[in-house]
Amino acid sequence: MYAKIIVAVDVAELEKGERIFRKAATLLDAGGSLVLLNVVEDLPGYYVADVSVDLMVKAREESEQLLVSLREKVGLAADIEIRQGAPAREILTAAEHRKADLIIVASHVPDISNYFIGATADRVVRHAKCSVLIDR
Repeated sequence: MYAKIIVAVDVAELEKGERIFRKAATLLDAGGSLVLLNVVEDLPGYYVADVSVDLMVKAREESEQLLVSLREKVGLAADIEIRQGAPAREILTAAEHRKADLIIVASHVPDISNYFIGATADRVVRHAKCSVLIDR
């Protein structure tokens, strides 16, 4: 069905990440490829002055280790990509850069400000140039 799938994983919710990773494998064409993607959010400017750059480096390294562990647990081949910035923007940029034809995102339980789907998922759906699957 799909040749290149971006699986956007929030490492704080690895159970959801595992579920959407397994789902992606069922939607992948023979010979297709998967990308496990995590976005480490930037810290607010007022906080950055008090924090070491090492904190962000460590966050990226921990995210990569968690995605490697997830990939090994599930037993599927996938590239791993760690990006830094605003999650929706970075997911969309990764999808365009890799010429993805599907993005899979797990949605959290929304609050009143984003009732139907989460804020990141909402932005991805609105601006993606490829198909998007939101898993709840």
